[in-house]
Amino acid sequence: MDDTDGWQPLTDDLADQPGAEDRKLAVLAKATRARARAAEGAALRDLDGRTYAAATVDLPHLRLSALGAAVAMAVASGAAGLEAAVLLTGSDTVGDDELAVVGDLGGGGVLVLLGDPAGRLRARRTT
Repeated sequence: MDDTDGWQPLTDDLADQPGAEDRKLAVLAKATRARARAAEGAALRDLDGRTYAAATVDLPHLRLSALGAAVAMAVASGAAGLEAAVLLTGSDTVGDDELAVVGDLGGGGVLVLLGDPAGRLRARRTT
């Protein structure tokens, strides 16, 4: 993952590290992923500061990505937009469709942080 695909690796520079509210999203995503024993976990914060956490849904008749499930929860709760999202995954890439789902509700400029399944955040970009 490099800057050519829009992702910027997080550095050790303290100014580059996510804030407390964004780290809280990583904790929520990690706990949700572990509880559901899912491949991915995601968490979002809406414009009112409410948070939504979800895991990958992989049923015979329903498949949702973790980000997709979290966005669906936010929409169903009446969220008017998004401030930030975290996706924890073992993959090194995030599909354009995944980011588009965040942008569908949040528009442009939503911070998206990518981390590993253990919750270590490693890259950022905006929608």
